[in-house]
Amino acid sequence: MGLRAAVVGHVEWTTIVEVARLPAAGEICSTRTVWEGPAGGGAVAAVRMAALAGECAFFTRLGEDTDGVRARRRLESHGVRVYAESAGLPTSRALSIIDGSGERTTLTLGARLQPGGDDPLPWDELAGFDTVYFTAGDAKTLRHARHARVLVATLREMSTVAEAAVAMDALVGSSCDSGERYRPLENPPALVVWTEGGRGGSFVRACGQRGRYPVAALPGPPVDTYGVGDNFAASLAIALAVDPNPAAALQAAAREGAACLATRGPYR
Repeated sequence: MGLRAAVVGHVEWTTIVEVARLPAAGEICSTRTVWEGPAGGGAVAAVRMAALAGECAFFTRLGEDTDGVRARRRLESHGVRVYAESAGLPTSRALSIIDGSGERTTLTLGARLQPGGDDPLPWDELAGFDTVYFTAGDAKTLRHARHARVLVATLREMSTVAEAAVAMDALVGSSCDSGERYRPLENPPALVVWTEGGRGGSFVRACGQRGRYPVAALPGPPVDTYGVGDNFAASLAIALAVDPNPAAALQAAAREGAACLATRGPYR
């Protein structure tokens, strides 16, 4: 595609297990491991953007441990160029439980490792990038990311967006997640998007225009929901760099989210 794409955010070494149903309090149930690898919003988005653009830079933090080493190797095998400061802490871990309906419940283990704007990473390179997706970091990190032509962030980082006070091309989150609520900003983003699962989603533009986008057809039976939102957001960041028309970008992102839903694990 010829785009220069990057993700600024976090990674967790993640194990996905499958159960018939979530256990009740005090219950013991057996599980089956169905996927393991570097995930979390930053890592999943970086893999998808690398697939769409041919390569993706990933600005993050990793622990100096086995999980950190294998996370880097796995990401690099998917075309992700990893820029990581050593955290001095273990690499974050996560356990995600997929029930019989394909819905996921995730438990994070340990402190989330995220990049800081003062980390000795090649931040100046971002000025030459076409698009950046931001999933975690401090306000200075987000200001570095703003040097890219297009900047998209997760609504989960709403407080960081407000503190950084930079112009955003898009904010994206789930309408079902209480941690991804939008609150008005002095400098409104060009686009705010809410995903609504099988109902498609909605958006509002800085000009006040509101609308909806339809759900995309699944390419196969639904398998699990892990990574659907991350694939959607990453694809939106790529699509907006290709065509700033929100309707076209949202349709492209919806297709990528649907494809992830029909795939085991967060990558596709």
